[in-house]
Amino acid sequence: MSETTSLQYVPYSDDVEQIQPEEETIVRQVVESFDRLRNMTFEKHRHAMRDAHAKSHGALKGELHVYDNLPPHLAQGLFAQARTYPIIVRFSSAPGDVQSDDLSSFRGMAIKAIGVEGKKVLEAEADAVTQDFLLVNHPVIPTGDVSSYLKEQLKQEKKAAAPEEAQTLVSKAMRGVNEVAMKVGVEIKPDVVGSNKPQTHILGETFFSMAAHRYGDYIAKVNATPYSASVLPLAGQHIDTSDPSTLRNLVVEFFSQNSAEYELGIQLCTDLEKMPVEDASVEWDENASPYVPVAKIVIPQQEAYTPARRVFADEKLSFTPWHTLPAHRPLGSIQRVRVAAYEASTKFRHEMNQQPRIEPHSIDEMPD
Repeated sequence: MSETTSLQYVPYSDDVEQIQPEEETIVRQVVESFDRLRNMTFEKHRHAMRDAHAKSHGALKGELHVYDNLPPHLAQGLFAQARTYPIIVRFSSAPGDVQSDDLSSFRGMAIKAIGVEGKKVLEAEADAVTQDFLLVNHPVIPTGDVSSYLKEQLKQEKKAAAPEEAQTLVSKAMRGVNEVAMKVGVEIKPDVVGSNKPQTHILGETFFSMAAHRYGDYIAKVNATPYSASVLPLAGQHIDTSDPSTLRNLVVEFFSQNSAEYELGIQLCTDLEKMPVEDASVEWDENASPYVPVAKIVIPQQEAYTPARRVFADEKLSFTPWHTLPAHRPLGSIQRVRVAAYEASTKFRHEMNQQPRIEPHSIDEMPD
């Protein structure tokens, strides 16, 4: 960590965020598009799904071990002092529908830490004792601001109306083009759900916050990287996705015999022009500011997807970057649109499925 102490980090202030032109109108249009998609999915299944990351592949109990003796610039918020928090980890795929794993998409790792003291940002859940980190296996959000996001969201709305077989064929074609492009050194940016992402083992992925967060006195992005010998060999390992539930099967099989550890890293902003808050499509240069480990995620061997756990994680819990201490508040227009979008999704899902909305006070509330 000593090699990073000489870097100059941008201090957080409220004016690092800049409201975008017509942002309120655009946010409303994004939420309206999600409303239409949500109703379409509900009519298909007669069951309400998350607007994003609807399909889970495992719900696990674990611990977040905050490292001791972090330097002052890293000892911020939740990470201010060494402590162990019980956590719930949910692995998922990005689309807002339950689709075959043969359809490429971003994968998610949602972390809910329990026992986090202090008032939270959301007024309705100010007294909650949870802190969420939502991570995805891509370093940026391809549509970096709300205006670009709306355009892509409307495309996804049209795409969702197509038969799943057609979507899978398109995904395979995009994946093939991407593989050829990578061989000749050409990068093809993914769409908002990652339809051209390679099919690799979910437990070997590195997961990112994609967009910026406040980090106490500073501004940061977050990642989780494979750390233990059990998951390191899975990085980049190609998988056969002919089974529609390949990812769930891999997660269940792995944790029936193994534990896993990931390291949580923080990348602090050193230059707002080169590491913007309002454009989440810009990847922050790790040479200018590397991710530095601040905590370890430990997930022991367990049953990863029992019926009771699936109901608890998929039907009763919600995960949002806005379940947070003010010290880790999401930043940027993409993050701001998530306030309204996630609330509408959660409200609809819990009401239509007649399930209570739970923010746990103890890890013991999660079934085995």
